[in-house]
Amino acid sequence: MAGAILAIDQGTSNTKALLVAPDGEILARASRPMETSYPRPGWAEQSARGLWAGVLAVIDEVVAAGHAVAGIGLSNQRESAVIWDTASGEPLGPCVLWQCGRSASRCEALKAQGHEAEVVARTGLALNPMFSAGKLAWLLDQDPTLRERAGRGEVKAGTVDAWLLWKLTGGRRHATDHSNASRTQLMNLQTLAWDPEMARLFDVPLTVLPEIAPSDSLFGQTAAGATTLPAGVPIHAILGDSHAALYGHGVESPGRVKATCGTGSSLMTVTGARVRSAHGLSSTIAWSRSSRVLHALEGNISVSGQAFAFVGQLLGLEDEAALTALAASVPDSGGVCVVPALAGLGAPHWNDAARGLVSGLSLGSTPAHLARAALEAVALQIHDVFMAMQADLGGVLPELNVDGGAARNDLLMQFLADLIDRPVRRPDTAEVSALGAARLAARGLGFDLALGDGADRVFTPAMTSQVREHILAGWRDALRRAML
Repeated sequence: MAGAILAIDQGTSNTKALLVAPDGEILARASRPMETSYPRPGWAEQSARGLWAGVLAVIDEVVAAGHAVAGIGLSNQRESAVIWDTASGEPLGPCVLWQCGRSASRCEALKAQGHEAEVVARTGLALNPMFSAGKLAWLLDQDPTLRERAGRGEVKAGTVDAWLLWKLTGGRRHATDHSNASRTQLMNLQTLAWDPEMARLFDVPLTVLPEIAPSDSLFGQTAAGATTLPAGVPIHAILGDSHAALYGHGVESPGRVKATCGTGSSLMTVTGARVRSAHGLSSTIAWSRSSRVLHALEGNISVSGQAFAFVGQLLGLEDEAALTALAASVPDSGGVCVVPALAGLGAPHWNDAARGLVSGLSLGSTPAHLARAALEAVALQIHDVFMAMQADLGGVLPELNVDGGAARNDLLMQFLADLIDRPVRRPDTAEVSALGAARLAARGLGFDLALGDGADRVFTPAMTSQVREHILAGWRDALRRAML
C-alpha cells in the first residue's frame, strides 16, 4: 500500500494529528490547544468553528511533511453536541461540551416523570446531562424555527465526529459510528439504531440525526478545497476517543481494562455482549466492524486531570510540572482531601448537585498538601470506577492500562497502582487514541498497521493495606460531605 494513515484526534483540550506509516513509524505530528468557555456556572462550551479550525491547522502541518496520505481515521471527544445549517455548513450555536450541565433540568424532569429506568434499559446510560440528547434539545430550543426547519432537512445535528465529517466531505456525508452514537442517549443498544421513543422524550427530531455506520466504514472522501489534502482521500474509521484508546491498547476481548486520563477520565473494558451495570457504570459500544459489534462497560469521570490543573492555577503555579514537584515535596496529603466535583460527580456516583470540596485542613496544612491532595483525587476517582467495574464483572481485573496526558505523571501513576493494588501499565506513547483510530482505518483499508515495539512502563503497588484503607476512609468521608 502506498501512503500513510492520517489520524485526527479531536479532544477537549487539544486537537492532534499523526501521520503513521504502515510499519507504525510516526512520520509527522501536530497539536493545537482548544479553548473552552464557561458562560455560566456548570456550563461549558467550545466554538464549533474553532473545532474545525483546529483540525484544519493540524492537517496543514502534517501534510506539509510531504508524505502521501492513503486514508484517514478520526477519534473525537464524545457526547459534545453541534447543530448546523445544511446549506451553508455554518454552526447554529456553540459546541456544547460533554462536561456541560445546562440540560440538567431536562434530565431531572424526565427522572421525576419516571423515565430513568426506561432510558437506561434502552440506551445503557444514566439520565445525566453529560450525554448528548439533552444538549441537542437545548440547542434546538434556542430558536423556535429550528425544529420546523429540521423537518425540511435544513438543519443537521450530531456529535463532534459528525460535524467534522460533514466539513471534511464538503457536506456530502452526514454520519456517525456506533461508538459515538452509543453516547448520545438516543441510540438503542439492542437495535443499534436511533430510538424513536428516546427522540420523542428528548424532543430531538430524528431527521436531524446522522446515519449510524460501523466504526471501520468508508465514511466518505475528502472534498476538493475542504482541506489541504487532495480530494478523494478515504475516511475509513471513526471512533469516540475513549473507544479509540481501547482499540489502541489492543483490548479486543474481555478481561482487560484501560483508563484514559485527560481532562476527565474514562475507564472502559470490552464485555462482548451487553453487561447491565449494578454499580453505576454505563453499557456502551466499544466499536463495530462490518461483521462484528463489541459491547463495553464504561465509567466516566467528569473532572480528572483538569482538577489538578485547576488547583495549580489557584496556587499560582506555572504548569503541571511545578504542581507535581510541589506535590512530591511531601510524602502524603497531611489529611487534606480534595473532591473535584467541579462539574458534579460522574461514575459511579452520578450526582449533578455535588460541588468541589477541600476537607481536612489544619494549621499544619501547606500548599504542598493541597497539591498532593489534588493529585491523589485523580487516582481516588479512578479507584472507585475500577472497583465498580470489578464488581459488575464478578472477577479480579489483573492490571490497568493507562493513556492520556495525566498518565504521563509518574507520581500519579504510582499512587494509582498503590490505590487499586494492581500494576498500572503505560505505553511508551501518549497518543493512544490517535493510534487506535489509525489502526482501525488501516484495517478498513485492508491491512494491519504495525504496533509500536516500545517498552511499556509498569508501576507496581507498594502501599500497605493499612495505609490504603486509611486514605480511602478519608476519601469516602469527603465524598459524603460533597454530596450533602
